[in-house]
Amino acid sequence: MTASVPLFTMSNGLTIPAMGYGVYMMSSEEVERCLPQAIELGYTHIDTANAYFNEVAVGRAIKASGVSRENLFVTSKLFPQSYPYEQCAADIDATLERLGMDYVDLLLFHQPYGDYVSGWRAMEKAVRAGKVRAIGLSNFPVHKIDEILAVAEIKPAVLQVEINPYWNQHDLKTQLAERGLSDIVYEGWYPLGLFSPSLF
Repeated sequence: MTASVPLFTMSNGLTIPAMGYGVYMMSSEEVERCLPQAIELGYTHIDTANAYFNEVAVGRAIKASGVSRENLFVTSKLFPQSYPYEQCAADIDATLERLGMDYVDLLLFHQPYGDYVSGWRAMEKAVRAGKVRAIGLSNFPVHKIDEILAVAEIKPAVLQVEINPYWNQHDLKTQLAERGLSDIVYEGWYPLGLFSPSLF
């Protein structure tokens, strides 16, 4: 039995499933065993990253699921070592190769360090080349988002941050709305906030 997952519309007009299956801290063996089951249950958004070291397994599991690529939404993330312009372009291609895909639906900068300003230009180039359908940021504070907005021709479509009942991010949402990003999609990691350090 599969469940129907609501969709959010990103600023580029494409949609992103409201719930995703993250593979953080999963071994390749766990990914290949569990991800096809998640897809069978109705998960269509899969979230991985270079730093998880399981992109190859994600690609294999998706192929094994029997679900067509067009019916899935795949996110990956680049770590700061990939941000310099030339390195970023090469590492986007490397991500696609590991996944065994022609494109990813969403590519994020994983952490707010390194040469993310020049890297953003490489991300935009990948969008224009059809290698990436949407680009965004993960864990970036407002002042660093401002640095990207100063050069961006394509604004971030998604911001992935910790959002849960104990960390609602209302101030961040207000600040970004003031910068013309009221249409950004917020993607929450740790959404339930269980065992949050703020509770102790």
